[in-house]
Amino acid sequence: MEKIFMTTPLVEMDGDEMTRVMWQMIKDKLILPFVDLKTEYYDLGLVHRNETDDQVTIDSAEATKKYGVAVKCATITPNAARMTEYDLKEMWKSPNGTIRAILDGTVFRKPILVKGITPYIPTWTKPITIARHAYGDIYKNTELKAPKGSKAEIVITNEDGTETRALIHDFKTSDGIVQGVHNLDNSISSFARTCFNYALDQGEDLWFAAKDTISKTYDHRFKDIFAEIYENEYKAKFEAKGIEYFYTLIDDAVARVIRSEGGYIWACKNYDGDVMSDMLATAYGSLGLMTSVLVSPDGKYEYEAAHGTVTRHYYNHLKGERTSTNPIATIFAWSGALRKRGELDGLPDLMKFADALEKASIQTMEEGIMDKNLSAMSTLPDKRVVYTDEFLDEIAKRIKL
Repeated sequence: MEKIFMTTPLVEMDGDEMTRVMWQMIKDKLILPFVDLKTEYYDLGLVHRNETDDQVTIDSAEATKKYGVAVKCATITPNAARMTEYDLKEMWKSPNGTIRAILDGTVFRKPILVKGITPYIPTWTKPITIARHAYGDIYKNTELKAPKGSKAEIVITNEDGTETRALIHDFKTSDGIVQGVHNLDNSISSFARTCFNYALDQGEDLWFAAKDTISKTYDHRFKDIFAEIYENEYKAKFEAKGIEYFYTLIDDAVARVIRSEGGYIWACKNYDGDVMSDMLATAYGSLGLMTSVLVSPDGKYEYEAAHGTVTRHYYNHLKGERTSTNPIATIFAWSGALRKRGELDGLPDLMKFADALEKASIQTMEEGIMDKNLSAMSTLPDKRVVYTDEFLDEIAKRIKL
């Protein structure tokens, strides 16, 4: 058959361990036979990041700004043990964090619903997308131990040298701890606009939740910026699209989420989104069935799986053992990127292929053919556990263009 044509390359970010192995298998079995694939390749494997002093991560993010769409394999964020294992020059930062900062992006995570894998919350018949602000809060905090008898204050020093001081706590009776967090109006505004744009793109309601009744300056600032931007820039567009923007307190949002049927985007501050995205992934079934896309305010997209590098399976692979690893989220990263590339470049055949790839993946699982992890969760009566390469072969058989 004639391969589907591409005009503009994707930025391809290769990764680590078992997901790197699956990455090549997915390309060989599910994409290259059907698509005349064009990519600008960057090796974000830990070995190459170390060789380039992590410059390759920066280069891949800049390329994403240039070409508009990227697809990323899972990567290692090193700890002390990895420093020794990979003989690293230093403990390199999370590639995801670096890319998010350069793109000023918001992360949207959405579960993949499959018959036979029932969410733990029975009312969830539609996916809930988590939108996570990816700047500030405790991830850029400053914290100190406070000895008994000390006093902690916040001090704001203006450009003219004048100071505003506020007491945090007087540690008269006990040692303690102090944490300072910050955020930027520019970053919050970018987060809001990206969420509003994504909701319009998906045709889904947008919820935002914080705790402004307790955090009357910090969280209230988030609420006010969202409200102002919505009223001035997006209200008419939302009404024309027939979707809603809804603000509530974070504890009320959690209660509403549990009772809901899904089908909306839930925007969260950085820490809230970090926690809630993993909660939702588990409640829907697995991180292996969770997509993730980083979206910048000016419409750049980077697609990846929500899970890690599947280290345990990789060590088995190095021993020469065959593995039964779930490739679905990585497949959907590729399909998401190809669909967006087709949308931006006006290539309907590429978009149709992305749809066909996802449909074939879901059909394979719903026919009872799946990896060991998914099989353990599935309630289907007749299941066949297969190795990863067999799983991909079964998906390939079901791709109908």
